[in-house]
Amino acid sequence: MEIEQHIAKALGFPKTKYMAVERERRWLCRQAPLERAVQSVAISDLYASGTRLRLREERPVNGGEPMLRLSRKADMDIHTRLITSIYLPEDEFAILAASLSGVRIRKLRYRLPVSGVLMAVDVFQGELDGLILAEAEFETPGLLAAYPMPDFALREVTDDPRFTGGHLAKHGLPEGLHS
Repeated sequence: MEIEQHIAKALGFPKTKYMAVERERRWLCRQAPLERAVQSVAISDLYASGTRLRLREERPVNGGEPMLRLSRKADMDIHTRLITSIYLPEDEFAILAASLSGVRIRKLRYRLPVSGVLMAVDVFQGELDGLILAEAEFETPGLLAAYPMPDFALREVTDDPRFTGGHLAKHGLPEGLHS
């Protein structure tokens, strides 16, 4: 999908060569086949107050190099967003983590193959404990539209903004999902 320059600029991305297009769908789950996971990482996201910025600390559960980054996202529609990220070394990440104010969420992310896609299944911790969301990203709108709902999902929540990371960080679990 070719992103028109004027749309990207209106969303705060004046140079499209520095952004990526994310196409994804999300599902609410009661449980997931985590035993099929090929990778698991502990994620801590800090959603910076008053911005579209997210500071992410992603550390492999079994050790290994962390992925530390500052990202900015903007939604084009319910399935498509623009994103740009700066990958950071530990010392620069620590400076930003100490400097930014905002709301933090924590989760364990499991990567598992489901219907030909490496899906991310997030098991939230802390105030969001008990929430499990699965998401899958796609290269094209056609692949996105054709992908079946995973058999372990309760329902699709892609079009429900209450299940985005930023909304969950600010508002907690959507009504009716409290344990």
